[in-house]
Amino acid sequence: MSTHTPSPYVFGVRDIMHQPGQMREFEREFAVPEQLGAGVIAVPEGEPMRLEVRLESVHEGILASAEVSSVARGECVRCLTEVDLPVEVDFQELFAYSLEDAFDFEVHDERVDLEGPLRDAVVLSLPFQPVCRPDCPGLDPVTGERLADRPAGEAQRAIDPRWAALNGLADGDGRDDRGERPSGESATDLSSER
Repeated sequence: MSTHTPSPYVFGVRDIMHQPGQMREFEREFAVPEQLGAGVIAVPEGEPMRLEVRLESVHEGILASAEVSSVARGECVRCLTEVDLPVEVDFQELFAYSLEDAFDFEVHDERVDLEGPLRDAVVLSLPFQPVCRPDCPGLDPVTGERLADRPAGEAQRAIDPRWAALNGLADGDGRDDRGERPSGESATDLSSER
């Protein structure tokens, strides 16, 4: 026989329903039951989360105000190292007594479930392209090494092989990297152009 674990996002409001002006405050710390977010960064399942909630009774329903804190884990989009970013978000949502009032959320069985608005707030706060630091130089396109790990001044100049034949033209004599002139061209041809 399996036991049902109550959701940490659900709060009972029976004692304040239809009593405008009444308020209750809650603090909860728990392990995130299911990953929040997707892609290169997310708050993983099992990550500790702190939730501070204030529930206020108003004429239309229950106004929930919440502050969420946790840690999102992922990888830097430039150098692929692990990234841990603090998540600090707050949101406010009205849970209507009846959805006929054109609100998105409803008080159900004398409870409010904050999972939907909390998930939206956390996911929207996550960066689309997380970086380990703002000036992360990324990876070397040739070797794949992290450029941040290289000693200062040790820059490796990579030349696209498609442009390598033009490299010698910068010297002005038309020679390529091997010291040879392009085929069919002589030194007299070059001097006559000058």
